[in-house]
Amino acid sequence: MTQLSLLRQGHELADPAVQVDRLNGATFVLGFAETLAAHQLPVLTSEKVEILQINVGKLCNQTCSHCHVDAGPDRHAENMQRETFEDCLAAVANSDIQTVDITGGAPEMNPHFRWFVEELRKLDRHVIDRCNLTILMANGYEDTGQFLADQQVEVVASLPCYLEENTDAQRGDGVFQKSIAALQKLNALGYGQPESGLELSLVFNPVGTGLPPDQQSLEDAYREQLRSRFQIEFTRLYTVTNMPISRYLEDLIRQEKFEDYLTKLANAFNPATVAGVMCRTTLSVDYRGYLYDCDFNQMLDLPLAEGQPRHIRDFNADLLAGREIVTARHCFGCTAGAGSSCQGAVT
Repeated sequence: MTQLSLLRQGHELADPAVQVDRLNGATFVLGFAETLAAHQLPVLTSEKVEILQINVGKLCNQTCSHCHVDAGPDRHAENMQRETFEDCLAAVANSDIQTVDITGGAPEMNPHFRWFVEELRKLDRHVIDRCNLTILMANGYEDTGQFLADQQVEVVASLPCYLEENTDAQRGDGVFQKSIAALQKLNALGYGQPESGLELSLVFNPVGTGLPPDQQSLEDAYREQLRSRFQIEFTRLYTVTNMPISRYLEDLIRQEKFEDYLTKLANAFNPATVAGVMCRTTLSVDYRGYLYDCDFNQMLDLPLAEGQPRHIRDFNADLLAGREIVTARHCFGCTAGAGSSCQGAVT
């Protein structure tokens, strides 16, 4: 039986404002801006927009327990339309942005996904597809891997553990085996193979409430396990911290671990990570075209600071460079320990 999204359940945490209230109500933890000041660090600002990360919709073939997007098979209404894709394409074409990072949901389920990728490649932009792997094995999507290879798209694939029990506990029964089959399929197409030019990055996030271990050590373990057991090769591993947002927040509250987890993140604040957090070089776009400092702010409906463009059709690189980043307590997730970003550990 498919788990419903928080929105379909009518859960209060489907409202981003309620999530923000929960975070702000955690008075036992300093605010993020206060923590920066306590470490004599300036307010967080953008350097420039190097990466445009586009969430093309919340429709997904999975309903994972840690999903900060609250994506699922019941989110058909929130899919980016062709006009908004065209606005994004215009922003890329008329800027120095070299990388477009496409996410969801399962981005491949958007009917305009392939057209958009083809148009970006015509502009000679690097394209990343954030893939949940199982979509590559789903009915009607079996040729998606070949399409991605033909377009030389980098695949960043979620695989929270190399153990079946842990992966299925977080992402659903049978997901691990489908993910392994998808990885083998990608390997057969050249992904993760030396000299192929087809990059295959895996993403680990903890099962439970721990922080990610050392990224390089875990990558070595993943490589040994996947190679010896399944003959799978990959390019690199990224470790990311679970964000106390949406379904993961709901799980923390249900288990009465929310306060402990947020305190753990705050106590693990690492000043050395601040310079490398992803919001300094990445701009996030939602399925309607609205702009945010990061994908997490997007899910909490925290728009850009006053005076900034609010929609991708109004994209202005000069205005967006050097902007003050909107922060809140969830930002401790990106600055705890070795740090966490869409490109893995920060330090």
